[in-house]
Amino acid sequence: MSARALLNGVRVAPSILSADFARLGQQVGEVLVAGARIIHVDVMDGHFVPPITMGPIVVGALADQVHAAGGMLDVHLMIERPERHVSEFVKAGADSISFHSEATPHIAYAASLIAQSGAGVGVAINPATAIGVLEDVLGEIDMVLCMTVNPGWGGQQFIARSPEKIGRLRRRMSADIALQVDGGIDPHTAPVCADVGANVFVAGSAIFSSGEPGDAYRAIAHSVNAE
Repeated sequence: MSARALLNGVRVAPSILSADFARLGQQVGEVLVAGARIIHVDVMDGHFVPPITMGPIVVGALADQVHAAGGMLDVHLMIERPERHVSEFVKAGADSISFHSEATPHIAYAASLIAQSGAGVGVAINPATAIGVLEDVLGEIDMVLCMTVNPGWGGQQFIARSPEKIGRLRRRMSADIALQVDGGIDPHTAPVCADVGANVFVAGSAIFSSGEPGDAYRAIAHSVNAE
C-alpha cells in the first residue's frame, strides 16, 4: 500500500521517540505485529527544539523491517531549514516527511523538494501557529500535522484547546489530505481528535512506556476504530 493510501486511512502511528533504543527493532516489531503500519520518527536538532534525537541512520536501520511488514516510515523533522536535509532522509528510506512551517522561510520550496523526491509531503504547525500559514500550500501537500503539545519532548499533557483548532483545520482542508495529531495522544484523547476530523494519531509514551507496546497500540487503535 502506498504512503498516501496509508495516511488517508484511520491509523495510529507509534512514535519511536519513546521507545527503548536498546530494543528498538524488537519494539517496532511488536507494534507492527499488533497492526501498526505507520512508524513515526521524531527528528530534533537542538536548535528548532532543545533536544537532539535521531537522524537518517535510524531511519535506514528500520526501513527494511517496516517495509517488509507493508508499513511506512513517517519522518517528522523538528529541525531548522529542513529543506537542507530532505534528500538524506529519503535515501535512508523515509516514505513521508513532515516539516514545521515555523522552521523555514520557504514553505512551498521545502514542500516541493519533498514531493520531487517521491515522498509524501506533510507540513506541521505548532499549537500557537495560525492555520492560515497553510493556505497557499494545501493544494501541494498530502498531510497536515497539528501539534497538540509544544514540540520537543515526549510525555507531555494534551493541550485542551486543541480539538477546536483541529476542527477548523479539517474544515479548511480537502478530504484527501490527511490530518495528523501529535502530542498527549492516548485512548482518551485520540477519540476527541477523531470526532473533529483527525485521522492519523501519533502516540509515543502511551505505547512505548507501557510494558506491552503491542497491547498499548491496540488500545488506542480500538478507541478510534483504526484500520
